[in-house]
Amino acid sequence: MVGVEDRNEDVAEEEAPGPSSVPDAAAPAPVPAPSAEDGGVIFVLEKASLEAAKVGKNYQLLNCDDHATFLKRHKRDPALYRPDILHQALLAILDSTLNKAGRLKGLYVHTEKNVLIQINPHIRIPRTFKRFCGLMLQLLQKLSIRASNGPDKLMRIVKQPVTRHLPLGARRIGMSYSAPKVVQLSEYVAAAGLSSTYVFVVGAMAHGKIDVDYIDDLVAVSEYPLSAMWCIARICSSLEQQWHIL
Repeated sequence: MVGVEDRNEDVAEEEAPGPSSVPDAAAPAPVPAPSAEDGGVIFVLEKASLEAAKVGKNYQLLNCDDHATFLKRHKRDPALYRPDILHQALLAILDSTLNKAGRLKGLYVHTEKNVLIQINPHIRIPRTFKRFCGLMLQLLQKLSIRASNGPDKLMRIVKQPVTRHLPLGARRIGMSYSAPKVVQLSEYVAAAGLSSTYVFVVGAMAHGKIDVDYIDDLVAVSEYPLSAMWCIARICSSLEQQWHIL
């Protein structure tokens, strides 16, 4: 079984296949960015399940539905292979009015296999899971993806740690159901001020919790367990309210 592990080197720029292979991976026209005084948000999706392996004659992105037999044969737990969680989380972030208003300053994915991916906020990722898997498989193999309709780099594997890509002074907030305190998120972000830059660290895995040492605070936003998608929805809603984005 072959995975992509420990990609810490500078990446070379590679051309992604044309629109016939990944038709939804296009970059729409950028939204004008807010002024320097305005706040912004960066998302880090931790422990995402993205692993490529040769199944039969071809490499595929492993998932619990299509590769349960293959995973069991290699003594892996199929329940842990859930790239669909990352797909849903990315759609929640990129489709948000927060992003459309130009407030998304950065988006990073840190995989269970220790690969760090930087994603352009202007990307339009595939809506279907099958096409999403194809796109992520290309990224793991080529190390970067370009837009089919322009020179923009939409995704690339970058050097670790993620902290080297985060702005100084930004408040880094980890989200976990097992956090020692539950907060009303709208009040929590309001206390930081309109011009703050927030970094939200959200788990993109099926089970477990984030375990990182670069956060300033660890909070829960509900008394009940939430999926990554719903956690992100609450974050976006609170920030949109804070910044009066309709």
